[in-house]
Amino acid sequence: EVQLVESGGGLVQPGGSLRLSCAVSGFTFSSNAMSWVRQVPGKGLEWVSTISSGGVTTLYANFVKGRFTISRDNAKNTLYLQMNSLKPEDTAVYFCAKAGGVPRGQGTQVTVSS
Repeated sequence: EVQLVESGGGLVQPGGSLRLSCAVSGFTFSSNAMSWVRQVPGKGLEWVSTISSGGVTTLYANFVKGRFTISRDNAKNTLYLQMNSLKPEDTAVYFCAKAGGVPRGQGTQVTVSS
């Protein structure tokens, strides 16, 4: 059974940082490019970042470039998203997924507010 479990969200002030994690099981993590996407209530999914299977290549949406860093630990089957300089508009539920795939986890809520 494929499982993706996101964690690490929370309430943070503007300018703050959070590190999201996604624990993966049920498929060969190290063979798959992975992505983070986010969703604001009432809106569709928004792509945030993608990392290649080996972690060499990373891609970012323009609105997070220079602030967020995607990484992975293939030995631990875990995907990460380091989020710095957070803005109120980053408030959303964040999901991990296979690149090009549909999120299958519950996501983790990130709220940026003073």
